[in-house]
Amino acid sequence: MISTVTTTTTTVTTTEVMTLSIIAVVSLIVFLALKEILSSEAEHKSVQSFLKGANVAIIPLLIVFVAIVAYKVVTIV
Repeated sequence: MISTVTTTTTTVTTTEVMTLSIIAVVSLIVFLALKEILSSEAEHKSVQSFLKGANVAIIPLLIVFVAIVAYKVVTIV
């Protein structure tokens, strides 16, 4: 059982990692843009709840972005 999980986990390629990192960065940009655009409409209850809840998605995406930047800096230097 352990060897099956290990074999499956190690088959992630560099192309897949780059594709997922691009998706994460684009998602971060979209969430930040939506939060900025909708902040002018803060008088609506649904918009207020979205603005409060958007941090749930933005914070992990920021952590992923920092990890991507750190990896790129380490590989270049």
